[in-house]
Amino acid sequence: MTTPSEHNRCAVKTVVVPAAGMGTRFLPATKTVPKELLPVVDTPGIELIAEEAAQLGASRLAVITAPNKQEVLEHFKRFPHLEKTLESRGKDEQLAKVRRAAELIQAVAVEQPEPLGLGHAVGLAESVLDEEEDVVAVMLPDDLVLPTGAVEKMLEVRNELGGSVLCAFDVDEDEVVNYGVFEIEEVEYDGPHTVKRVRGMVEKPSKEAAPSTFVATGRYLLDRAIFDALRRITPGAGGELQLTDAIDLLIQEGHPVHIVVHEGKRHDLGNPGGYIPAVVDFGLAHPVYGPHLRQVLREILDEHGV
Repeated sequence: MTTPSEHNRCAVKTVVVPAAGMGTRFLPATKTVPKELLPVVDTPGIELIAEEAAQLGASRLAVITAPNKQEVLEHFKRFPHLEKTLESRGKDEQLAKVRRAAELIQAVAVEQPEPLGLGHAVGLAESVLDEEEDVVAVMLPDDLVLPTGAVEKMLEVRNELGGSVLCAFDVDEDEVVNYGVFEIEEVEYDGPHTVKRVRGMVEKPSKEAAPSTFVATGRYLLDRAIFDALRRITPGAGGELQLTDAIDLLIQEGHPVHIVVHEGKRHDLGNPGGYIPAVVDFGLAHPVYGPHLRQVLREILDEHGV
């Protein structure tokens, strides 16, 4: 286990992105296009995650893929013929967009032969870590956490308190039934962020049973001890290994786990109901498309009597 004194000035080299799911909530679109490549305006969700990882200072994106989902990794390769065509036509802006993913970060594939849970997916990433890496970040590609920079804050907390750090949102009590909810206690911390110590987690509790209104979202900063814990937990429902079970095991064994409460918003790209607002949000903020989109949205709302 890494203590705060041992962990001073740590850095994240590898970001793990579980992307082996079938995307069933987006069928029929995801019969041929992985949901991670669906565009948020003109940029695939997986590229937005890669940008966030690069901003963190990571140099490796470990993408957990299924055997039939190689298109996700293809997105991070170079496209010489396309690049040459765009360059010859003077389409510099489009050329830069095509090259961007390959230049952001090194993406490496880690194959998950069958879907055995988030814990199983994260555990597979240990095979690509360097020996000296003592911390790994996990970013779920379904979750856009805005503004970006949540994991940088989590890293500051790990440097101060050690252990593992998770991202949390404070939601209305009526919403806790949709999330994993943290059981928390106060902790001595003098930094600029809202930080709580985690005692446990309850998955999708009723409002009455929820231990708090602080809920998990798709950003994890995990001590390398998580891989040993993942090897020691047993499968749960559906034969899947759950990451939260491994985190709970670390907590029981005295490993410090904290949350940073993120002040911002989250878009869920994993289902159409969350994806559509994300596209609208990013579209409104776009310098080219935003003004026209505002006008069109007003017209559409008027048509629907809203």
